Amino acid sequence: MVHIIIARHAKTIDRSEADEDFDRYLTERGHADAERLAEALARTGLKADLALVSPARRTQETWAHLASTLGDPRIESPMALYHASTSMLIRASLEAFEAGAQTLAVIGHNPGVGGFAHELAAQAGTLSQWPHGFATSSAAVFDLVAEANSMNTVHQLLNYNPKA
Repeated sequence: MVHIIIARHAKTIDRSEADEDFDRYLTERGHADAERLAEALARTGLKADLALVSPARRTQETWAHLASTLGDPRIESPMALYHASTSMLIRASLEAFEAGAQTLAVIGHNPGVGGFAHELAAQAGTLSQWPHGFATSSAAVFDLVAEANSMNTVHQLLNYNPKA
């Protein structure tokens, strides 16, 4: 049994306030929301062995709030994670599990992370309990059975939405 933690970055400045989307940073509310997210994740008791974190400033700042809660795991931030699609995140996660990860954290952007979380929630039979989107600072945690080229969701451990 392996675990996956999927989270969306916290609230950021408006696109119009930054020269580049990649450089958008967390607002004061975003930092506060990221701290609440860290508290919610701490209640799971999980410690990650690997974190796949988009290299964008907002995801890196969000990760800074979560890292110690999740045991300060090794982090990988390839450019491919910046606005990665759901299928790209699934492939990256499968590769991480095949390389030996037992608990994986994935911190990224919508629509990719939201789609990934919704897909696993559907497998777990809990999708009807989910809001339509995946808000900033949202997270989901699942128990998985990772097999060659697929992930089967066994149980949903956490569905954290700061807006709920």
